[in-house]
Amino acid sequence: MQNHSEHHSYASFPVFRSLDLNRKSPLDKFLGLFADVRGGEGVGVLLLFANILTLLASYYLLKTVREALILSEGGAVVKSYASAGQALLLLLIIPFYSALASRTRRARLLSGVSLFFAVNLVIFYALALSGVKLGVAFFLWVGIFNVFVISQFWAFANDLYTEPQGKRLFPIIGVGSALGALAGAEAASILVKRWGPFPEMLIAAALLLLCALLTVVADRRVSARLGEAQQAASQKPLAAGDGFALVFQDRYLILIAALTVILNVVNTSGEFLLSRFVVEQANAAIGAGDAFKEARSRFIGSFYGDFFSWVNFLGLALQSFLVSRLFRYVGVRGALFILPSIAFTGYVFLLAAPVLGVIKVLKILENSTDYSIQNTARQALFLPTSREAKYKAKAAIDTFFQRAGDVIQAFIVFLGTQAGLGVTGFAMVNLLLTGVWLIVVAALYLEHRRRTTALPQPISAPGD
Repeated sequence: MQNHSEHHSYASFPVFRSLDLNRKSPLDKFLGLFADVRGGEGVGVLLLFANILTLLASYYLLKTVREALILSEGGAVVKSYASAGQALLLLLIIPFYSALASRTRRARLLSGVSLFFAVNLVIFYALALSGVKLGVAFFLWVGIFNVFVISQFWAFANDLYTEPQGKRLFPIIGVGSALGALAGAEAASILVKRWGPFPEMLIAAALLLLCALLTVVADRRVSARLGEAQQAASQKPLAAGDGFALVFQDRYLILIAALTVILNVVNTSGEFLLSRFVVEQANAAIGAGDAFKEARSRFIGSFYGDFFSWVNFLGLALQSFLVSRLFRYVGVRGALFILPSIAFTGYVFLLAAPVLGVIKVLKILENSTDYSIQNTARQALFLPTSREAKYKAKAAIDTFFQRAGDVIQAFIVFLGTQAGLGVTGFAMVNLLLTGVWLIVVAALYLEHRRRTTALPQPISAPGD
């Protein structure tokens, strides 16, 4: 039996412990088909898998309700303004969350936030039954809920595992994220037709209660396998400090924030290009007059149904069978180059052949890689950081800086439209932005290597 010693130099609190002293259970062996799961790790990973699956399912239920309310009550223009409002609200919420995290234990903080959002949903449901218009308020709430609870979950996973463990186990946790998104989207399309949008609020609230329970159980299960020093330290509240201040005091965190912003700008700009192509194709194939409105809607709906099916299928396949192997052979920082390389190559092809087929293939590859390889790698970047950075700085990056990318992209579209840029012009802008993205990734690669190699190296099994 192997007896590998792994130093927790990449965890929040250094401590030694042994791996592979426990024999693999049937669950460990089954999960080993998808990632390098060691003896005794299976139950903890499965709990986190179930947690993120439930969390994403609840979000996709609420996403359907959000679109129905905002578009029926306010329209697309109001929706655009509300997206910018989310970034402004987060400027107030992040400092409050940072102060709360400094006074609350880990499990209580995470489960408490889930319970808070669940109560909010019950209130929204009661207001909806009373006839109150919720479109803008609920849109703002869902936008904050989405980025906040998912960021908090991955902060929790970063806190539970060391860097070698996270590199091995995060890919399988990410499969739960992909399955949750699929399950939530499918369930939403069925439930909203049968019951309307409002009952889905209560279903999502129940799922959040389940998330709170899974968080507590996972915290106890995984912590029980750690050393006493790490168990004690994990239950302490975080040190004082604001999430924004933590970001701007650390070059590594600044680079992660920059990566988040530019990734979001390029991705949403690509979505804008795809939308323009689809509308132009529909007008050319069917006609632009009001008499053809229903036919155009069917054309566009059919296109996006096929598009999202390919994105979801390919994203799940990449997450299930490729991400863990990429992490094993090229590492977390090496995996960061894959998505911008795909985007850069795709926009070069788009400039050469500006047709719908090219942008469709590009966005399928880009979105599926973003949801799988890129997302898991980005979450793993926080493994070699302090506990305060995992919760506070990560919350700031995943919420405010991500929404800031939306605002910047909207500004680029406004300026480009005013300047009369066509598809080729916007594609060139995205190509230049992707070049900047590659530069940011290169700088982050060097900083991540410096940060991890500066620490004592673990003695562990191959693959860590």
